[in-house]
Amino acid sequence: MLDIENSALIDLIRNERAADNATLAKHLDEVAEECESSGKSALEVIVNFGLFSRQEVLEMMAASLATYIWNPKAKDLPREIIKLLDVDTARTYGVIPLEDDGDTLQMAMRRPLDFQSQESLRFIIGRNIMPVICDPDQFESELDRYYPEKEDTVDDIVAELGEMEVEEDDVADEDKANEMPIVKFVDVIIHQAIKDKASDIHFEPFEKNFRIRYRVDGALYEMPEPPRSLATPVISRIKIISGLNISERRRPQDGRIQLKYNGRPVDLRVSCLPTSHGESVVLRVLDRTVVNLELDSLGIGTDVLEKLREIIHLPNGILLVTGPTGSGKTTTLYSALSEINVIEDKILTAEDPVEYDIEGLIQCPINDAVGMTFQKALRAFLRQDPDRILVGEIRDFETAQIAIEASLTGHFVFSTLHTNDAASTITRLMDMGVEPFLIASSLAGVLGQRLIRRVCPQCKTFYTPTDEDLDRLNLERAQVEGKQFCYGRGCELCSNTGYKGRKALTELMIINDTLRDMIADSTPANILGAKACEFGMRTLREDGLLAIFNGETTVDEVVRYT
Repeated sequence: MLDIENSALIDLIRNERAADNATLAKHLDEVAEECESSGKSALEVIVNFGLFSRQEVLEMMAASLATYIWNPKAKDLPREIIKLLDVDTARTYGVIPLEDDGDTLQMAMRRPLDFQSQESLRFIIGRNIMPVICDPDQFESELDRYYPEKEDTVDDIVAELGEMEVEEDDVADEDKANEMPIVKFVDVIIHQAIKDKASDIHFEPFEKNFRIRYRVDGALYEMPEPPRSLATPVISRIKIISGLNISERRRPQDGRIQLKYNGRPVDLRVSCLPTSHGESVVLRVLDRTVVNLELDSLGIGTDVLEKLREIIHLPNGILLVTGPTGSGKTTTLYSALSEINVIEDKILTAEDPVEYDIEGLIQCPINDAVGMTFQKALRAFLRQDPDRILVGEIRDFETAQIAIEASLTGHFVFSTLHTNDAASTITRLMDMGVEPFLIASSLAGVLGQRLIRRVCPQCKTFYTPTDEDLDRLNLERAQVEGKQFCYGRGCELCSNTGYKGRKALTELMIINDTLRDMIADSTPANILGAKACEFGMRTLREDGLLAIFNGETTVDEVVRYT
């Protein structure tokens, strides 16, 4: 469903400029579709499509409302004007008061065409309102300047909510979900997660308690527990802001939230799952500023990185990145694509979903509901004259077959597969039904990957490994002579976890002529892996040992993931 503000802006331009222009009318329909599917603002999409400049759109909005465009740089606003609104009201409704003539308050607005919100605000402050246009990017920075966000902690909000009496209903109550304490609680939970660089937020209702957890650096941490009675309104609030049906509680739903945190855009993917005690909700936090899409930043060893770079610059072939869910496969592929993203090459990606928008890449979201599958996307890609193709995941024989066809016809294909190590990738492809000779002729390399936590640099402590440590790693004392292991004691920087950030453990199997012959002969995975090690492949366990010896991680992390 199209957002009220986006719909109003598209209608405004349609009425102003599209009456005698059939082409523009068609483009505006495309703008509406893009806004609905991507969640972007109509202003952003119109400018990206090249229909009008940003200034032209702002001028049309101002003319329609018989108002003006505010220039924040012209002069600072007086304190008495700013004091007319409290922080909560200004930030909730996205407004900045500019001038007061006693009867009407002129306000710069985040959503100047959303008249429903304006009516609510008019009722709250008891004054007439004159909306004023402001560039959206400038507006957000000025709102942060004049009405800085209160740094409420999760503990503070939970303490406040503990005093709030909420009766649980069988049906989600929209009124309760929109009450200020609930709105504030959800906002604080989300903002705290972004601040702590969490990758996921879990809302989990049980029979007698309501648990909220963050996943930071791959591990889940429990937050202060709110009263069980708040589970329904909190989850309903999340469903409202992600555009989901709050009355549907029997089926899984997926949604999306777009917001700005400290002036930067953050995307949240929402998944609702019905359980025996209510709906379990998980928010996937996609914050581009947290992810550094450079190969050098992934923590891959320099020798492996050098060989990986040689592979991704090949004119054709397939590179598969393998590992379990959450092992950083997509980030590695994005980083590889960012490195080879040059004007001379056309790069197409099919992803489920598109996690980060990268300038210069043609990115297509997979949507099985409308028949946009990996297979169909891949077939369409081959008619788009690409040089490089990313397939989010090879799930079945048909996708694998088309990917191989693409690689054999002069394209380089990147993709992922769920296997335990690099060598077993070959067996997995054969199990799908792919002929061994096709695998042998198309595969350029396989990168097995895991993500492990780094020891916090501030509280890192070195010690001599114990006999138990050596037993867990299957090492002899002579093999670690003169080496010290480390762990994190826990400090404020790492929230007393002992870990800060993550690095990749990798094993890169480069497919040379000998391995091609073995693959064509359907050689078992363990023999293939042993032969690859003879050619210099370092296994995940060996890479983990290297990370321990270099003081980057702990024995616990390496044993856990290898």
